[in-house]
Amino acid sequence: MITIYVFPMKFNALSLHIQSGTYSKFDKQVDCLRNILTELELVDLPEDQIQSINEQIDYLNSLTSHEKELTKQVRKVKNEIVKSLEKSVKIVPKNYYRNLWMVIGMSAFGLPIGVVFSTIIDNFAFIGVFLPVGMTLGMAMGAQMDEKAKKEGRQLNVEVSM
Repeated sequence: MITIYVFPMKFNALSLHIQSGTYSKFDKQVDCLRNILTELELVDLPEDQIQSINEQIDYLNSLTSHEKELTKQVRKVKNEIVKSLEKSVKIVPKNYYRNLWMVIGMSAFGLPIGVVFSTIIDNFAFIGVFLPVGMTLGMAMGAQMDEKAKKEGRQLNVEVSM
């Protein structure tokens, strides 16, 4: 079975060819990228941003690799598009900040608090006890930022897993 993806839009057409018999990780990544591009159709983007996305789509279309390598490249391009949208026009997918701040909360809050706590009680077995606390703090901060982005109309109606 040959899977062909073609997405005509204000962006260049994304057409990737692979040989696959089942719904794979590649298909999931392409579907996610397709959903992002579909949502971006509804957004007014600067011409340079559209050109950048088109260059990345052209790069994907030029690849002739195996499914595993194509999956990596599609994921990489998808993540680059999301990051560039966040930096240049402050548009983010659903739960973008929550997922980002979850990691920041664990490393910036949970781990340092755990080190201090472990040092105070002189038992480093408790160094990871505050990781869930930091994760929760980070997720709460990120959820607030996601809510703010939604109210300001800067949130795409698609959730992206990095």
